[in-house]
Amino acid sequence: MSILPEVGAVAGAGALESFRARFYQCLTSRGDALFELADALLCSPGPVRSLPALSLNGAFRRGHGSLYEALNAGRIDTDRLQGLLSGQRLGRVGGRIVLAVDATGWLRPDANCSPGRLYCHVTGHGRGQDQMVPGWSYSFVATLASGASSWTQILDAVRIGQDDDAAETTTAQLRSVIEALIGAGQHRPGEAPILIVTDAGYDVPRLAHQLGDLPVIIIGRLRSDRVLYGRPTPASGRGRRPKHGRAHRMSDPTTWGEPDTTTATETARYGRLEARSWEALHPWLKQRSAWIDHDGDLPIIEGTLIRLETERLPHTGTPQPLWL
Repeated sequence: MSILPEVGAVAGAGALESFRARFYQCLTSRGDALFELADALLCSPGPVRSLPALSLNGAFRRGHGSLYEALNAGRIDTDRLQGLLSGQRLGRVGGRIVLAVDATGWLRPDANCSPGRLYCHVTGHGRGQDQMVPGWSYSFVATLASGASSWTQILDAVRIGQDDDAAETTTAQLRSVIEALIGAGQHRPGEAPILIVTDAGYDVPRLAHQLGDLPVIIIGRLRSDRVLYGRPTPASGRGRRPKHGRAHRMSDPTTWGEPDTTTATETARYGRLEARSWEALHPWLKQRSAWIDHDGDLPIIEGTLIRLETERLPHTGTPQPLWL
């Protein structure tokens, strides 16, 4: 594609031309074929269901053999590509960078010879309809913006191998992305911390502990059967000071106590939306699972527990409270 330059490198087609030139520099082997393959992928009018179909796209000017050579022998400088993506204009929410991290599976149930397959969780329609399907699992980090949109600004994607600890892989991935954003000037000292949003499958306290030296806040969905603990009351007399205070059982309202903050607002889509929060709560960590190799006393990782409750849902169904 030929693009006429415009006045100013950040304007319209000029920005696209600059991005394409820098993207081409990230392709260190079979760069021409990989570049045209990316164009063919973007210019396809609908879902891409086969590789040979991409070789028939007008943007790919080579034979289908070059397509397979590009995929088998092509190389991409991922560090340079991450720096390129981190330097682009990011969507923000209230001026704050918000990152979402999640894992998704590239399902390969019939590819018995494909190496490194895992069992990927697939959500079904209805209770008890979830499945575990063989495939490749990938962890994605994307930026979020205000408003409803089908566009997603992906900053990084990492494949999770059979021998990888998914939590450790996610932690290293988030650290790499955040450091790249800071290096690109997207976040400066004194600005609001970067918000990282996760689903219920992530260990939020562990993420917060491992990323504690970075300017981030972790917010994640929790199961409604979790139990957290408050700060212990001052010890009277002799003996070891207790580490854990009153239990906050999410399934038992009698243990909640008075919230530290309560807000409510009327919305057209959900009706009355109420939020309550309890501060300085922490999980009771055990010397097993992720913490089995931890030396010394296990840390006390405090956070704020939030309960969201809505009056109705846009469609059918009974709304359930959301714990964060």
